[in-house]
Amino acid sequence: MEQTWRWFGPPDRVTLRDAREAGATGIVSALHELPAGGVWPVESIRARQAEIRSARMEWSVVESLEVTERIKMQTPGWRADVENFAQSIRNLAACGIRTIAYNWMPLFSWMRTHLREPAPKGGYTTRFDVLAFAAFDLYLLQRRDAEADWGEDLSRAAHDYLADLSSEEKELLQQTILQGLPGGHRSLTLQKTNDLLQEYSGLSSEDLRASLREFLMLVCPVAEECGVKLCIHPDDPPRPLLGLPRIVSTADDLQWLLQQYPHAANSLTFCTGALGVRADNDLLAMVRSFTPRIGFLHLRSTQRETVYPKGIETFFEAAHLEGDADLIGIIIELVKEKRRREFAGDHFHLPFRADHGQELLNDRERNAAPGYPAIGRLRGLAELRGALTMAERLIVDLE
Repeated sequence: MEQTWRWFGPPDRVTLRDAREAGATGIVSALHELPAGGVWPVESIRARQAEIRSARMEWSVVESLEVTERIKMQTPGWRADVENFAQSIRNLAACGIRTIAYNWMPLFSWMRTHLREPAPKGGYTTRFDVLAFAAFDLYLLQRRDAEADWGEDLSRAAHDYLADLSSEEKELLQQTILQGLPGGHRSLTLQKTNDLLQEYSGLSSEDLRASLREFLMLVCPVAEECGVKLCIHPDDPPRPLLGLPRIVSTADDLQWLLQQYPHAANSLTFCTGALGVRADNDLLAMVRSFTPRIGFLHLRSTQRETVYPKGIETFFEAAHLEGDADLIGIIIELVKEKRRREFAGDHFHLPFRADHGQELLNDRERNAAPGYPAIGRLRGLAELRGALTMAERLIVDLE
């Protein structure tokens, strides 16, 4: 298993040197400066690759090669965007990069309502508060049909929550949701968000599945030909938001997805934090079931706090070996799979990263991207490295 580190390019306040000193050998990155929907030129890929190699690491995984909203909605221009996506796959493969992570979350990527909340044992963490998000949806965005989605009791509780906020806290909540998170969507306004929601109006889960199926049929043959794994990231949080369906949230969703194109070109970014938010997702069972089709791993843990009606959870980003996800058990399952493949003569290469991290010690002084501090992720990667080493030793001894 390859230990990797997410780096957002030259503007990132956590440097390549930091990543290497943390023990990473591979870098997870993207050409964030290029607009969504365009082709990633070979010369741009090679320039970024050379920069990473100068720090004595390799660009192992692309995250994220963005799927445009036009593709998800199949609005005019979507086929050109798919062709550009396919050409970017070819260009990345020509440079030796063969693991590409993407997501299918409509409009918004990963979502939090608070970026620097005090963590239980010190430091700061990110948090998704249901009442805060409902207050934004109902009373700041004022989305049509929002009250019907949230229900009377939650709507009333969200109103009371918002009433207790100062004007500065309301503005911060709005900015946190609209301005985007690292590697996620672009910055939006209230008006632009409502306009885009109107474009998505009437889109059902079945419609979103149909567009995903067609996308896979178009790009997976290209990926297969190039020896590339396209690894879809699950929804975060794994619930519908703003009336929009989310279709990569459960074991059934993942099973359906993998059946659409039954080849390693169609693989998973298995994120234990995103999937672990739902209590009905059995992560150990999912790992056992899907390991042959997991191409990339995000190892992190979230802690559920309050579960509201309709099963909507407030949660925060826990320390990597705490929270609701049994990362020790998951690592043991992965090492077992590695040993099975070794005995079968099959090479097992699986990049993983210590996803997200709490801000610890002087992380706040550096002001890194929310969720991506230096020390918090260093601690997470070190803990996971120790767990991985112990699991490998234990399983060899048992044999």
